[in-house]
Amino acid sequence: MTAWLSAGILFTFATIAFILYRWGNVRCVGVTPVKTFTFIAILFTSGLDVGLIMFPLTEFAGYGDLATSPEYGFTNPLAIEFGFWAFLIWSFYFLTCFYFCVIEPRVRFFELPLVKLINNIVIIGTCAFTAYLLLSNLPWYLPELGDGESIIGSFYLIVLLVIAVAVYSSTNIRYVRILSLATTWLFIALIALMWGGAFMGENSGLGEFANTFALLGGYFGNIHEFVLPMNDYHEFYLYWWFAWSIMIGQFTARFVGGLRTYQVLVAMMVFPSIPIAIWFSVLYYYNLNGLETAGFYNLAMAVVGITFVINSLDSLIRLYTDNLNVGVARIGKIKYFLGNLAALSLLTLLFKLDFLQIQWVGAVVIGLFFTCFGYILLTKFKEVASIESSPKENKIDFTKIEHIT
Repeated sequence: MTAWLSAGILFTFATIAFILYRWGNVRCVGVTPVKTFTFIAILFTSGLDVGLIMFPLTEFAGYGDLATSPEYGFTNPLAIEFGFWAFLIWSFYFLTCFYFCVIEPRVRFFELPLVKLINNIVIIGTCAFTAYLLLSNLPWYLPELGDGESIIGSFYLIVLLVIAVAVYSSTNIRYVRILSLATTWLFIALIALMWGGAFMGENSGLGEFANTFALLGGYFGNIHEFVLPMNDYHEFYLYWWFAWSIMIGQFTARFVGGLRTYQVLVAMMVFPSIPIAIWFSVLYYYNLNGLETAGFYNLAMAVVGITFVINSLDSLIRLYTDNLNVGVARIGKIKYFLGNLAALSLLTLLFKLDFLQIQWVGAVVIGLFFTCFGYILLTKFKEVASIESSPKENKIDFTKIEHIT
């Protein structure tokens, strides 16, 4: 599967380069345009999940163990973690966001019955994987509820409640927007809380933070190392990002509020990477200096991680139910709630039992990329070649949208 993944990555970056060359100055306008800050908040909270909160503290040691994984020796663990989560790989989301905003309305590839079915299976499966990640990480962050290793009944109940809240939130797009902004501010508050705990003491300060933050230069100085998979674990991450890419692009494309194409790329790669960089730097300082996070800090991280899961799930539930035309208006709120709750709970258990793997989902997404490209070349080449703007029906009063230039 490594060759398939590498082909998908190279195709993705080549396509991004062509888009910037051909449509770099086109204004991207979605069907429900919002202000730039709201767009970034929706992108950030929908495009990430609980792994951002819960993975780093469990992974730094592995990246520093060069005896076991010598391939990480070209830089430090903080740079590795950042490279697996930020900057370059957010361009995957740019590609799909631009496609669904500007190209798909002319091509309608994802309206083909078989493609629509496959795409929605991908979305549902990835939603369930997000819930599974929460389930599998709760023992580490909430050891008070168990032995710190085993998944007990309380954790299953927490995940069930999270899925239920997310399904209910997805019933109204207003909830999605509010939750996206609230999750963003909650994450910023968590960063501030743990930053204060690390750098406001007698033996630390801004200088210590600056020295830790500077380690991120190991990523930018070796960015080429992160393009293709360096080992199986990096491959897992890259497939995971591909699994998310189509559905996040499809969801966020509707909210683009007039940014030019190159600005969308910059916004997607830079703005989410800033809080990620600060967050990982804070966590890495805790790791390097053996600072304890058990108790209140772990609970705070678990709470924010849960809000990320709810925010991701409600966006994606709304997306696949809209695609399948099984929204609240058509089937009623009770059937909508119970059906989605049952489906996602069952699939979460299948990931727990290893019947499903996220790498398979990512591989299917790469196949959709290649198939879509072939479909355009064979049937829609003239329509795509003539594109000079976002769809005309997506109108916007640019004087009312802030910060678009």
